Amino acid sequence: MSLFRFFLTALTIITSCAASSSYALDLYVDKKTKQIFAEPGPGRVHMGTYEKSGSASAKSATANSKKATVAESVPVQEDSNVGASDKPAGDRLVRLREKAEKEQLKNQVSILDERVKEVEKIHGTFDDRGLHWATKDGNFSISLNGRIQPASQYNFINDPDPATGTNLPNEFNSGANIRRARLGVEGTYYKIWDYKFEYDFSRGNGSVGSGITDAFVRLNHTNALSYKIGSFKEPFSLEEAASNRFLTFIERHMSVNSFVDNPNTYKTGIGLNYAVQRFQTGLAFQTEPIGAWSAASTSVNANGNQSRNNGSGDIGWQGIGRVTGRPWMESESKFLHVGISAGHTNVQTQYRADGTMVGEGSNGGGGGMSFVAFPGTNIDRSNMLNTGNLSNGAETDPNHRRITSYDRYGAEGWFVYGPFSAQAEYLRTNINGFGYNGEHLTGYYGFISYFLTGESKAYHVRNGAANRIKPNRPFQFNGSGLGAWEVAFGYDYIDMNSGVIKGGEADMVRFGLNWYPHSNVKFQANVVHMLNINTAGTPTTNTNGYSGGAGARTHGWDNGSLSAFLTQLTVDF
Repeated sequence: MSLFRFFLTALTIITSCAASSSYALDLYVDKKTKQIFAEPGPGRVHMGTYEKSGSASAKSATANSKKATVAESVPVQEDSNVGASDKPAGDRLVRLREKAEKEQLKNQVSILDERVKEVEKIHGTFDDRGLHWATKDGNFSISLNGRIQPASQYNFINDPDPATGTNLPNEFNSGANIRRARLGVEGTYYKIWDYKFEYDFSRGNGSVGSGITDAFVRLNHTNALSYKIGSFKEPFSLEEAASNRFLTFIERHMSVNSFVDNPNTYKTGIGLNYAVQRFQTGLAFQTEPIGAWSAASTSVNANGNQSRNNGSGDIGWQGIGRVTGRPWMESESKFLHVGISAGHTNVQTQYRADGTMVGEGSNGGGGGMSFVAFPGTNIDRSNMLNTGNLSNGAETDPNHRRITSYDRYGAEGWFVYGPFSAQAEYLRTNINGFGYNGEHLTGYYGFISYFLTGESKAYHVRNGAANRIKPNRPFQFNGSGLGAWEVAFGYDYIDMNSGVIKGGEADMVRFGLNWYPHSNVKFQANVVHMLNINTAGTPTTNTNGYSGGAGARTHGWDNGSLSAFLTQLTVDF
């Protein structure tokens, strides 16, 4: 009997222990997901041992922290109706809930940070180069740029013909106009590509396409070497390489306008450019420009360009290049720049089956080429000098003349020493074709300039030409800044008389005063005075009128008869 009681007592104790332990539960929390598990595992931290609610100890813990339930704080994988086995366990639940709330807040902040970063991937800036938007990683960018140049011209000497006392049949007119009004976009993509498109609303009198200047895509092989395709400037001439925003005088010099700009320097093709701090070179193979011929100016030849016969016929083409460098360079404000340019341009002239030239005697023409010049004026840029079409007469006429190509050469120099600078160029155009034998057109110019306020000419490395001027003290109404002030004086000469070509001859002097209140604003005032105008023998009636024709030299009228006062305001971004 006593033995039976012993076994009964032992069985009761074991059963009680087993029942008690069956209500105990070990819980683990995952450090990343904050979920609670009943079993250990990777990344799980032991929270403690808990008993099912209903036990005395669990009720005590629940009473001390009624709100600190697992269900309120974090998701529960097992039975959520659990409690702490003692008071410290309840405190741990409170801490767990607080920790979970902090983690949730941290996650929300992290999400907001990510959204802010997404927005910050594209940011915009505005400076003297324009309005820019770019992705934060630098892969994509776009810039909006533009310029407007209101201009005026007043001719205060326009003498009548001394022989008759009457006004000449043609004279330059005073007035005002918008010289240029351009808007464009440019940018980069994937860091190594860039692009540019620009439209000038003042070019070509509104004809389709003629307002397009730059329209190209460029691959930057390295920081120095790049390739481009599209419409872009010919790599020729120091003054032409500089943007019209950065010219010392309002208009480019006569030979640059006649041999480069008037035949439309923006042509379609492929190009290569290599530029480092001390050396630059540009090469291009180009065909005809976009839109109407010579949309660059109002002084156009009436016979069209090359094969501009409503788009029919073979197109002209050219190979052209420029090499420049700074053999002496003490700093960016003290250097000597030198360079050479050369190009060969093929010209197409179209003929009918009977041998007559297509479009002869009417606008639009059948090709050919003419070179014209105007005296550095910005409103009335009529043809003061004109070779006439260098292709004329029927193809069957043994005395007809036909230009088949022309070769251009240029030499340039530019010296900058602090506020002082001097610049000069020599240009020559050789005419090749049937009926021509060594005829050539020449021109040169030179000028000096000085900054009264101490600034220096700036250098554009990629273009090998002048760049934007930044005043040392931008203009302020309170007198603390006056901007930059520059004075300039220059001489300009062109001769388009050679052999059978009688295009005329002229030279002139220029005086300039430039004020740069800010880097994006420039006011220019120029005085131009013709020293000599000789149009004797020119083939065009219009040109004869500017100097009395063949009788001009007899009456001495050609010894300077035109002076004009020019102004221009440039605002660009």
